Amino acid sequence: MNSVRHLPRRRVLGASLLAGALALGAGGTLAPVSASPAHSTEPKPTIVLVHGVFADASGWYPTIDALQKAGYQVIAPANPLRDLSGDSTYVSSILDTIDGPVILVGHSYGGEVITNAARGHANVKALVYVAAFAPDQGESALQLAGKFPGSKLPDALITRDYPLSDGSTGKDGYIDPAKFREVFAADLPSSQTRLMAAAQRPGSVGGLAAPSGEPAWKNLPSWYVIPTNDYVIPAAVQRYMAERAHSRTVEVKGSSHVVMMSHPDVVVRQIQAAYLATR
Repeated sequence: MNSVRHLPRRRVLGASLLAGALALGAGGTLAPVSASPAHSTEPKPTIVLVHGVFADASGWYPTIDALQKAGYQVIAPANPLRDLSGDSTYVSSILDTIDGPVILVGHSYGGEVITNAARGHANVKALVYVAAFAPDQGESALQLAGKFPGSKLPDALITRDYPLSDGSTGKDGYIDPAKFREVFAADLPSSQTRLMAAAQRPGSVGGLAAPSGEPAWKNLPSWYVIPTNDYVIPAAVQRYMAERAHSRTVEVKGSSHVVMMSHPDVVVRQIQAAYLATR
């Protein structure tokens, strides 16, 4: 079973709220349990899952599988990873197409995107941050990542130039494949991380350095999943952001940055808690 520690002063929703949550089944599989009483006709929210840098939407596969089995509609768009404003506008345009309630979930840099994309969407009921950035206005991902020690990303980052439409040159950031598992996904098998390193999607360094806008977490309830062995966004940074946003927070002891892949049951339960608290 996963080792999960609740933060002081953060009361995760009790067993009464989680009675319909997705439980961890035998052998580490996710066993779906009814998310609401069988007689309920309330529509479930659409869950929108936004990935971050060095990854793609496939990282959400275990989460998607469990949510779909529980009757949720799920969308996991391809985050452009070009610049914060453009990425947020793109995700916002997807929200424009969804009727009914939405729970918006972001991993890593995807947290910064949902913080901005949720503004102006009355149907977004909750934000769920998964090893993610939850910036305040004017803060950037790079600024927050270095707020407390513990990130191994700066020493593992490599860059490649790419052309911009105005004729200038931008820089894409990648994790050195030789350091990818140690920094990004140390609790996944090396046979898997080898493939992830080769297929990683880079993020624009300019986008990671861009200041964030007015944060949606000031007006929306939020939930947080903090992996304690995160070497991309140190746990201390995540605790700081979660406390500031008044998030309901759960920690996953020993998990790497890709907690949605190594401990998907915890992520699903936080999404479920957000639904039960806001329906």
